[in-house]
Amino acid sequence: MAGLTQSTIGRKFLMALSAMFLLIFLLIHLSVNLLSLFGEEGPFNAASHFMGYNPLIQFAMQPVLIAGVVFHFVMGFVLEIKNKNARPVKYAVAKNSGNSTWMSRNMIISGAVILAFLGVHFYDFWVHEMNYKYLEGLAIDEGRYWEELHAKFADPIRVAFYVISFVLLGLHLSHGFQSSFQSIGARHPKYLKCVNTLGTWYSILIPLGFIIVAVFHFVTQ
Repeated sequence: MAGLTQSTIGRKFLMALSAMFLLIFLLIHLSVNLLSLFGEEGPFNAASHFMGYNPLIQFAMQPVLIAGVVFHFVMGFVLEIKNKNARPVKYAVAKNSGNSTWMSRNMIISGAVILAFLGVHFYDFWVHEMNYKYLEGLAIDEGRYWEELHAKFADPIRVAFYVISFVLLGLHLSHGFQSSFQSIGARHPKYLKCVNTLGTWYSILIPLGFIIVAVFHFVTQ
């Protein structure tokens, strides 16, 4: 691990692995959230209760997830700083648009906004959950999750912030998905079209799914 972090290629490889881990998490997280569209009596409460009280998820998978998120963003900022230091003097004429997309050149910006969003999201749900279970020690209520989620999206400002954040997440994913495959050496010309297509659909459908959840709970208040 120490050897990988000492080289640019190694850091990009670790960055890609953490990105793929988070891609899987986003898919699982969205799958659970979409259950809330079936209403208060639907399967969302049962799924959330299982996720919230299962020891394996809470004390093994959750710390790994948090570590993965922190590592991904820290490594992203480290790579950005390293890249800037490697070329302290800008080219006299820059033709970036001809060689790359705006998002590929500004992943650090979308990443910073997403990081801010994660801070709000953690405060809205994770901090509340930790307070409910461990600080206040309130009784187990298997039917509280849908109501809590529904109440969070009563505020139009919060909903707008979530929607904007998910749009930026989609732009971030549109480059990050394909870049992660390239960084681990899995972007073979034979599978390039498949990877690009899968990345495009993923970067559209995952953020769109989260937007649908937020908007649904807002309009059904």
